[in-house]
Amino acid sequence: MKKILALLLAVTMVACLFAGCQNGTTEPTDPATEPTTDVTTEPTTEPATEPASEDATVPSTDGAKKVAFVTDVGNIDDHSFNQYSYEGVTKFCSNAGLECSYYKPAGDTDQDRIDAINQAVKDGYGVVVMAGYLFGPACYTVATEHPEVLFLALDVTEGDLKAESVPSNIALICYQEEQAGYLAGYAAVQEGYKELGFLGGIDVPAVIRYGYGFIMGADKAAQELNLTDVNIKYWYSGSFQPNDDIATKMDNWYVGGTEVVFACGGGIYLSCLSAAESNDGKMIGVDVDQSNVSDRIITSAMKALSNSVVKALTDASANDWIWPESYAGVCQYLGAADDCVGLPMETSQFTKFTQEQYDTLFQAMADGSLVVDNNSSADVKPVTTNVTVDYQ
Repeated sequence: MKKILALLLAVTMVACLFAGCQNGTTEPTDPATEPTTDVTTEPTTEPATEPASEDATVPSTDGAKKVAFVTDVGNIDDHSFNQYSYEGVTKFCSNAGLECSYYKPAGDTDQDRIDAINQAVKDGYGVVVMAGYLFGPACYTVATEHPEVLFLALDVTEGDLKAESVPSNIALICYQEEQAGYLAGYAAVQEGYKELGFLGGIDVPAVIRYGYGFIMGADKAAQELNLTDVNIKYWYSGSFQPNDDIATKMDNWYVGGTEVVFACGGGIYLSCLSAAESNDGKMIGVDVDQSNVSDRIITSAMKALSNSVVKALTDASANDWIWPESYAGVCQYLGAADDCVGLPMETSQFTKFTQEQYDTLFQAMADGSLVVDNNSSADVKPVTTNVTVDYQ
């Protein structure tokens, strides 16, 4: 527990570099009714782990909107989904000269999320960005009440809205996590690891796709290397927050011979990292390049979160702040073909898995010659031939 607390403190200190702005920030006393930071027009730093957008055009400011971000159950400094989604907001607004801020719901209910979104709208934000499937019902509720406001929801599907149709002022962006997971599993086995683990948070579609992709990638590499002794321990913790139970479970895995664990689910990576450091274990990060968190992380299964947000907001601003047809009321699934998933090869700790191998595999995904099953049902497990999976 001491290690987890120390890690949380360290992450919080580092996150201060991201959460502020050059004009200064203040902390309100009630995050449920006020933005957690003051309005900002410039981020403190550009995202360091995603490639810069090729489109350097300054977005239109005609009919400009203020942009708000609403976090999920995690924090803005989670070194994961929330942080890098928000950095997309700050990056866009800095370039466009627009105001932005973020809000954190007071609790973990639909009403808490509705209240936070409504507060952003009440405060004059004409675009609201949010991340996580839990926002589905809240996003739909507020969007139907405020058709003049644009909503961008990441990792939210049409089904998550729990509605018959998607309003045209909502744009949904999801990712092909199965591709990122496949790349990570394939690379791990090619690197020489035979005892693997997958630690998931809650068994929601995005986490399931990561995990199943990881299994399929590992199985493919094992086939190519004629290996039949590759094993994967597989477990959903039921939480996106670090806790002692997860740390104990991971400690047992590492003590039992697990070499590397793909930790997939927000802040739970801290629990896994604590166990990895105690047992000389390795980890695979998720969503963003987490190599700067610890040298225990050999690579990360990434989504281009920041760039996805920047592109969507840029396209909306260029269309007089109306979602273009390709966004309005639909869900886009971005993957290798969109350069929106991958491994950060420049920071990965590979000594056997090569850039050439990675490029070949990635290109096969991008051009469609390699299709990774995108099943996201917890009850339908991947079929493997060379890998043994222990579902716990």
